[in-house]
Amino acid sequence: MPLLETFLSHWRRHPGQLATLVLGLALATALWSGVQAINEEARRSYARAAATLGANQLARLVHPEGAEIPVADYVSLRRAGWRVSPVMEGTLTLGDDNWRMIGVDPLTAPLQSLPQGAFGPEADIAEFFASPGLIFVARGTSLPELPDGFPDIAENAAIAPGLMLTDIGTAARLLNRDTLSFLTMAPDQPAGLPPLATATALQLEGPRARDDLSRLTDSLHLNLSAFGFLSFAVGLFIVHASIGLAFEQRRPVFRTLRAIGVPLRRLFAALAFEVTLIALIAGGAGILLGYIIAATLLPDVAGTLRSLYGAEISGALSFRPLWAGLGLGIAVLGAWVSSAQSFWKLMNMPLLAPAQPRAWALISARAIFRQTGVGLALLFASAGLAVFGGSLIAGFLSVGALLIGAALLLPGLVMLVLRLAERRARGAFGEWVLADTRQLLPGLSLALMALLLALAANIGVSTMVGSFRLTFTGWLNQRLVSELYVTARSEVEAEQIRAFLAPQVAAVLPIAHAETRIDGLPATVFGIADDPTYRDNWPLLETVSDAWDGLARGTFVMINEQMARRSDLSLGDSVTLRPGLTLPIGAIYSDYGNPNGQAMVALEVLRRNFTQIDQRRTAVRTDAADVGALVRALLQQFDLPAANIRDQASQKQVALSVFEQTFRVTGALNILTLAVAGFALFASLLTLANMRLPQVAPLWALGQTRATLARTELIRTLGIVAVTWVIALPVGLALAWILLAIVNVEAFGWRLPMTLFPGDYLRLLGYAMLSSTIAAALPALSLLRMPPAQLLKVFSNER
Repeated sequence: MPLLETFLSHWRRHPGQLATLVLGLALATALWSGVQAINEEARRSYARAAATLGANQLARLVHPEGAEIPVADYVSLRRAGWRVSPVMEGTLTLGDDNWRMIGVDPLTAPLQSLPQGAFGPEADIAEFFASPGLIFVARGTSLPELPDGFPDIAENAAIAPGLMLTDIGTAARLLNRDTLSFLTMAPDQPAGLPPLATATALQLEGPRARDDLSRLTDSLHLNLSAFGFLSFAVGLFIVHASIGLAFEQRRPVFRTLRAIGVPLRRLFAALAFEVTLIALIAGGAGILLGYIIAATLLPDVAGTLRSLYGAEISGALSFRPLWAGLGLGIAVLGAWVSSAQSFWKLMNMPLLAPAQPRAWALISARAIFRQTGVGLALLFASAGLAVFGGSLIAGFLSVGALLIGAALLLPGLVMLVLRLAERRARGAFGEWVLADTRQLLPGLSLALMALLLALAANIGVSTMVGSFRLTFTGWLNQRLVSELYVTARSEVEAEQIRAFLAPQVAAVLPIAHAETRIDGLPATVFGIADDPTYRDNWPLLETVSDAWDGLARGTFVMINEQMARRSDLSLGDSVTLRPGLTLPIGAIYSDYGNPNGQAMVALEVLRRNFTQIDQRRTAVRTDAADVGALVRALLQQFDLPAANIRDQASQKQVALSVFEQTFRVTGALNILTLAVAGFALFASLLTLANMRLPQVAPLWALGQTRATLARTELIRTLGIVAVTWVIALPVGLALAWILLAIVNVEAFGWRLPMTLFPGDYLRLLGYAMLSSTIAAALPALSLLRMPPAQLLKVFSNER
């Protein structure tokens, strides 16, 4: 088509501009599709974990107190005619890694609870039952050196990472257990059976609509998706700017084509085809780049999910058509959205108006006034959502309205600053610089919006992370007061260690806990000894006057902030820790980094009311100078693994390393977003450089040197960036407040105090000025080295 060839010839004459457009759209698509690839990989792992035992399809029988089930209960139910199947769960330690082991009985287990293909006609069932047994693991699993007599290993695609599935007899031998975790109920039961309540005291739980793990991690994935979308939006500013500038450069072409009779419909169809073709090429490159980004960040995300939630996801990324197709689709959609304004301008202007630069400038000025009004409306909407929203979705909508509103408001604010500066300008040259900057603003506004979003996101997220770091460090200093923490290999060994340490140290404090469900969600109940260590140091947010005395007497329970917010509990409310154990709340304490509910009772209360208690850990109070000698004595006396003995400093280091890993992905996305914004500014300045010769050449002809003009271009760019940073600062601080006071509370269950970091903000200004200097350097250098003959040509060309 001659018409399409005419349009494509523009890109042949401006290959750098084409590269900018393709790279901008590819970067936007890459950051979005990379985050979606990470989220999709994690969700598939959750689904495999939930489906391994049919948790999302099958009902199960559990002990009402969360205890293990004797084998005799299973036998009696089978003899009564109930189709139930035993399941044994536990943790198996191999080398330095812990593996979740599940034992099943394939002869009685419903088909929904077995991995697909594991027990098909081609499977060797005898090997599964016979010694040493067979264990199924996820495909691609890397195992340490296995001890002699360990069961054979078989990979299966339906097994979740970090999970071992085997026969229940093999699991009982490896876990050294003789009790069951729960019984799965077959969906079809014989007719005529008596009510289940008359046959057993076990409690029936229905199929789970959603896995607990998936529900817990939704907030993290929503945060990642928000950052991916922000990065995509920043990348689209590059696309919008490039397409807009290309349309403006082709004004004479549009005028000529329309004058010779090309219908507007055909003009639009050719332009739409051009944009779609470029979007498909850039989208394909973006998906490939997104795969690389996701594969790089996935190990950190996997480590975060493992540390915070105990979720095991594969560290290797699989290419999936779903997120790839979505990435390609959003690239095309983004390109269409980015070009919509240019199409609309072309459609609504008279036939010959596209050749008149002033017409485009007037339309751009009117658009700035309109978008200023929209920006103010969005800022008011953001404030309303923040104050009255009360949900995670409302929090993210508030963030979106804040960022988009501020971005739309930016050109109007910069124009206001320029007009105020014009009143104080001295000399004709200064007035020209400010007036020319106002005329230049429509072409730079999109790049400046991208820079504002990146700066505000960096300020907001760095404030949130910094506030979290300071609060978390102070909280650790309160929580980890004991000089030494020892983990025994068994309950018996733990008692022996405590007896050995008691005469040598100031205090020996057992750390005992039991797992339960409170308000339908998993929770941990800790039993603590009555000791000044807790009374003097434990961080309480709210408390009644005699909370510690009531806890010691067994008349109070203390709960963490997460449980209080999740279940809308306050001081004095009653909490049912297990059937038959309900206590009023005496205090609410901070528990940063823990997504689950947690409660504390007196040690004797825990031992009296729970049967499955883990008491292997011990906190030791002693002089710091004696820690080394105690560690050596413990190693010599009990031959404990070195990892089972941690001093205060190493314990804090482990916790802080989890914290740093948690925000490593966020930091990487922040850097990528700022880099994309810097590239957007570079692309706009480079494209505008040649278009601005008619404004620059007369000044040169009037006596201004090229060095002065180049230096002016550089200083002007840095000045605009500095104004953008000043506007971005309050926007970023407002973003940090929303993240801390709304999003973090709704997503994770705790609220953090907000701390300001002026040094970080100034450092960010330095980074922005440096990137802007680099972006403006090439156009300025080009002007400095421009031959006088080229400047003179401006006066001989029709403009």
